[in-house]
Amino acid sequence: MFMSDRQEPALSRERAEYLKKLKIRRNAVLAARILILAAFFAAWEIAGDLKLIDPFLTSQPSRIIRTLGNLYREGDLFKHIGITCLETVAGFMAGTILGAGIAALLWWSDFISRVLEPYLVVLNSLPKIALGPIFIIWIGPGPAAIIVMALAISLIVTILEVLNGFLSTDPEKIRLVKTFGANRLQVFMKVVLPANISSLVNALKINVGLSWVGVIVGEFLVSRAGLGYLIVYGGQVFQLDLVMTSVIILAAAAALMYQGVVWIEKKLVKNPPEYGRT
Repeated sequence: MFMSDRQEPALSRERAEYLKKLKIRRNAVLAARILILAAFFAAWEIAGDLKLIDPFLTSQPSRIIRTLGNLYREGDLFKHIGITCLETVAGFMAGTILGAGIAALLWWSDFISRVLEPYLVVLNSLPKIALGPIFIIWIGPGPAAIIVMALAISLIVTILEVLNGFLSTDPEKIRLVKTFGANRLQVFMKVVLPANISSLVNALKINVGLSWVGVIVGEFLVSRAGLGYLIVYGGQVFQLDLVMTSVIILAAAAALMYQGVVWIEKKLVKNPPEYGRT
């Protein structure tokens, strides 16, 4: 005889009504976002048709679509998107992993943390974009210099964000596991790291934008391909449609990357915050 499947307990009426209202609210938020975006592009197109704005300077959604079609037919669209996305993901992963590792080292050694604290403050205040030409000279023009640029912009912020989370771990929990004989590695693995998954996710979210900034700045300076290159080239030859098309693609790619981090957050963090909730 096979055992019957365990039945899930039925939801109470109040719980069912709450979930229904929550679903309706989420759908309303999504619909409002789509409506705002559609209204923006419609107003942009109409303003260009009525000559309220100069389409040559501001482009139009219809012109952007034609530019996308031209790039696709020429075989350049996915090449430029792929190059920029690959550089961004490489800089994003390097900045996150290296930054979290250095933050763990600084948490581990109070001496090293105190020694490096003023240097981290200075490096965080330093405009990293100014280091771009130096990286190009040191590393040479190419994807490596662009990835290092993205790493430089995101690294210090990641270190400070993650280290702040590590240092804010509940001291009572740390004291408790120490009373059971836990060493420093066990304290870190069993208490500090699990308690700061949200800090690591926040660092990922911050790094999404910083990595894109670093890559685009690097492509402005040295690249011969990529979305940053298209923006520079379009500005130089006054093809503003190409510039706006590249910007729209960048916005879409960054949004997709951010949603990927949100998906990771849902898998790792219990009860993640609902952003945009009033």
